[in-house]
Amino acid sequence: MEFTSEWRSIETKPEKVYLFLSDLQNLGKLMPEQVINWQADADTCSFTIKGMTDLKLKINERIPFSLISLKPEGKSPFSFTLDSVIRENNLQTEVKIMLNADLNPMLAMMAKRPLQNLVNIMVEKLQLLAI
Repeated sequence: MEFTSEWRSIETKPEKVYLFLSDLQNLGKLMPEQVINWQADADTCSFTIKGMTDLKLKINERIPFSLISLKPEGKSPFSFTLDSVIRENNLQTEVKIMLNADLNPMLAMMAKRPLQNLVNIMVEKLQLLAI
């Protein structure tokens, strides 16, 4: 199941957005308030989603100035990737965030709204940051 934000414009170069997103220490600034116990280095991060689970993510793939892909490391309630897609449009940078999750039908019903909210919140906060 795929959860995708809308494209959001950021008034800076794709290189700056890419460098910001490719360092997972910065990703904590994009997380919703339900995410606590944030710890990160450049390539991995770990955190707790209040009342739900602990997660650890690592960089799965980096394509300079266009994609940063994360995947869970260790125990996870389901398999997923979290991708930040970057493109240049005229003199602006556009970003969208996608979460591709392997969910069974029961989990899909429960997780649909929170996961869609997650990608929306992340891209909104990214747009508001002065990178």
